[in-house]
Amino acid sequence: MTTPRPSLVDEGTDEDRAAIAKIIEDTEIAYNTNDPDLMTEHFALDATVVNAVGGRASGWAALYDANKRGLAGFLHDEYVRYQVTGIDFLGQDTALAYKAARATKPDGDLIDADPAMVALYVMVKRDGRWWVAARQNTLVPA
Repeated sequence: MTTPRPSLVDEGTDEDRAAIAKIIEDTEIAYNTNDPDLMTEHFALDATVVNAVGGRASGWAALYDANKRGLAGFLHDEYVRYQVTGIDFLGQDTALAYKAARATKPDGDLIDADPAMVALYVMVKRDGRWWVAARQNTLVPA
């Protein structure tokens, strides 16, 4: 006899969806304005990020340092547009958010017709606020 498989996805509220989308919007703004404070604002104290080339950083201080160095360095004159492509709630306090990223010119005009990168965010809600617990960036082959 086969055990029925559970669905992992719950319903989320419009308010929760908007709050999670705002976090991704803030990340785009931070990237395009080279703002490491805003880039790191929504990460939990012990969050982990795996970047697009497989590097891993854990802990808020390490993420802030990586964001500060990257935005002042190799990302300084780079611009992006993010699109939330989905949000799945695993419960009332856990969600997965999906993002597509396209490179843009400084004026916002798209360079990439198709996403150059996708990202998976693991989000947790604590004391009524959503936080990024983990993010995995993946380059999309051209």
